[in-house]
Amino acid sequence: MWSSNLNTKVATGQSASRGTTQLGVTPPLSTLGPTARDVAATEALVSLLHERKMYETPDEARKREIVLAKLDAIFKQFVYKTSLKRNLPESIAAEAGGKIFTFGSYRLGVHGQASDIDTLCVAPKHVLREDFFTDMLEMLAARPEVASIQAVTDAYVPVITFTFDGIEIDLLCARLALPTVPDDLDLADDNLLKNLDERCVRSLN
Repeated sequence: MWSSNLNTKVATGQSASRGTTQLGVTPPLSTLGPTARDVAATEALVSLLHERKMYETPDEARKREIVLAKLDAIFKQFVYKTSLKRNLPESIAAEAGGKIFTFGSYRLGVHGQASDIDTLCVAPKHVLREDFFTDMLEMLAARPEVASIQAVTDAYVPVITFTFDGIEIDLLCARLALPTVPDDLDLADDNLLKNLDERCVRSLN
């Protein structure tokens, strides 16, 4: 999710000498475009994937977006309730925010019909991991759309797994050292890693 400053400097230095943009430390093996044979092979592969129903339909894609919107609303409500539990004023609790991010195959756009959605919940500093695996778990379990919910708290990266309206979800949590988590938060900022425990760093990574 983050690029190394060293790698960026090396890549910038190499690309500047050639007047071209280079991403990464080493140059590409080739900058030539695809051949006619390459294009034909790609089209054949895409056709086969469509025949095998590996691509989701527009309705299925929209359903995933709706599920993610509901999860985002549930998580924000969880953060709000947790803020009140920490005796924060209602006005501050309402601004505490919280945001979800997707990663994995869904984020890359290479998921299939049966793929799960890897999702990261980012919370402000007063929301504890224990809150997530108790209160958030209970809120999700109470939803009629949720089934097969399970918390795996002793995993290398702790996660809540469940299905939401038939879509499999892997839900991770990271707690930032920030009083609020706005909707325009950019996780590419390496400074967000400061003062975090290892589980939060692994979740963000």
